[in-house]
Amino acid sequence: MTLIFPNRCRSYDETAMRIRFIGYDGTFQIPFSVKVRALLNVVPAMDAEEKCLAAFDAARFTILEAAQKAYIPGNKTFYVLTEADLRSTGR
Repeated sequence: MTLIFPNRCRSYDETAMRIRFIGYDGTFQIPFSVKVRALLNVVPAMDAEEKCLAAFDAARFTILEAAQKAYIPGNKTFYVLTEADLRSTGR
């Protein structure tokens, strides 16, 4: 059987400074990780904007849910969501 990666999920291991992900060989799960330092050698360093955009993309559902809760028609022309707003979504 060939090693495949059908699941796009991955996780950041801050303690070990690695990104963990899973491959599959038939029905067998094969755990992998890649060192963050190794990624920095392959991918150009991201600036703060790229990090923020990536974080937004990752939390998009929670952010949109918080925006829906905060919105009151005709109340404001601009909303600033805080950490408390994101926590209030129950996620």
